[in-house]
Parts: sequence; C-alpha cells; structure tokens
Amino acid sequence: MSERSNEAVEVQAPELSRFTTEHLQQALGLSTELGWPYRLEDWAFAQGLGEGLALEQNGMLIGTAMRWQYGPAFATLGMIIVANAAQGRGYGARLFDALLDDAGSQTLLLNSTQEGLALYGHRGFLPIGEVHQHQGVPTRKLPSPELDCIRAAEVSELPMIDELDSETVGMPRGRLLQCLAQAGRLSVIARNGVVTGYAACRRFGRGYVIGPVVAADVTQAQTLIEDAISKLPDTFIRVDIPGVSDLGSWLETRGLKRVDTVTAMVRGTPPQPSGDARLFALCSQSLG
Repeated sequence: MSERSNEAVEVQAPELSRFTTEHLQQALGLSTELGWPYRLEDWAFAQGLGEGLALEQNGMLIGTAMRWQYGPAFATLGMIIVANAAQGRGYGARLFDALLDDAGSQTLLLNSTQEGLALYGHRGFLPIGEVHQHQGVPTRKLPSPELDCIRAAEVSELPMIDELDSETVGMPRGRLLQCLAQAGRLSVIARNGVVTGYAACRRFGRGYVIGPVVAADVTQAQTLIEDAISKLPDTFIRVDIPGVSDLGSWLETRGLKRVDTVTAMVRGTPPQPSGDARLFALCSQSLG
C-alpha cells in the first residue's frame, strides 16, 4: 500500500453556487434519499421554471433550495433539501438565508413540514392554512353525465385561463400554465365561450398529479378531477388541496387517501384573490 493511499482526504468547506441542469442527477439522489418520489423529469420541470441554489462539498451536491417567481411581487419557495449525512450542521439555514437574500422584499410563500416550522418562523414566515396531500389508485366509478361539459383546452384559450388563474390566486402564473399545457393536459369548463374552471394533469412522481384545479364551486372541482381520473384508469394519482377546499372527504371516497399535511406560510402581504372562482388543488407543494 502506498504512502499516498494512507493520506486523509481533505474535507472542503461547503460552497454555494447557482443550481443548474448539471445538478439535476445528484438532486434526484438527494430527494430519493429522503423518500420523495420525484423523477428526473420532475426536477427538470421545476428547475426550468425557477432558479435556485446548490450547496456542494468535495464535488458532491449536499443541499438544494429553489424559488419560483410569479410577477415582480410574489415567489414561492421549495425543494429545500439537505443530505442525511450533512444534516444538523446548519446547512439548511444557510441555504434558506441565501435564498431569502436573493428574493429581497417581495412576498414569499411556502409549504412547510413540521420539521421546518421553526426555521421559517424565525425568519418572519406566518402560518396561513394547511395543505392536505391525497393519493392512491382511484376506485372505479362510472363516468357522470356532467363530464360532458368538460373538454380539452384550446391553445387560443390560454390567455383566458391565465386571467382566471391570476384572479383566483392573486398572482400572475402565465408561464407556469404554458409549461403545464406542454407537459400534460389542460381541461376546461367553458360555457358561451367563457372558461369558468380548469384543471391540469401531468406525469409526476409515482404516477400523475392533478392540479392546479380552479373552479366556481366544489361540484365543478369534483367534476374536473373526475374527468382527469376517467382518463387514467388504474393509475396512481396525487392531489394536493388547501385544507379549506371541502374536497377531502370526497377524495377519500374516490380512493385518494390523505397521507400528509403541511403548513402553508407567508412572509409579506399575502396575494389578494379576486373574482368568484376558488383554488381547489395546487400544482405542487413547491410551485403552489
């Protein structure tokens, strides 16, 4: 054995850099280590829509944090991960503080696990509600005649969908909607040429995710979700809903069990929805 092989490997201090496509494969390893069911395509979708930070040590990615901008005044934060072996050393706080420095004075929204509440609370984030994660393989159900009012969105309707979404969530999310239309399917409820509700459905994680879902009432929201389910027989589906959506019990009856709850938090002035529609399901816990 050579003298060189006995030398200790110098452990370098972790360094922050911009998250790029070159980090995607290692980022997938981090999320897999934590039991998150992301695919490489899910990481690429999120990275293509936002920007973030990477924490690297000795050439290995040990932490990530991402931000998604919605107009000049709002952003959501998420995908804040630290490798198991690197936890307990303040790296999560370092990543998050750097993310906050980049964001400046705009309003920031995120969804926090129980473990993250103290970190975010100490930095001025306040709880504003809950998000419930439902998932599973839906039980079989005959299509309802009400599904006849739903159809695939037309490209020419994207501006109308964007306007409806912006009024409902209080933030401009046009680029997100364009990417969702390219990545999956947008369906709409439209009457007399006016879109009154829409739902997105795309590949994600172990199967498909349905969301965002925007509708005039809970019956429309159920119909939009039912339409998406009807096109994916015997398929694993996930839906993340605001705790006040009134959809939880119905999703349970459809075989989509509630498996987790996170806390919605905000720092700054929350977005102010307008109009009559409501947000019944999120795009994802990170993207909102």
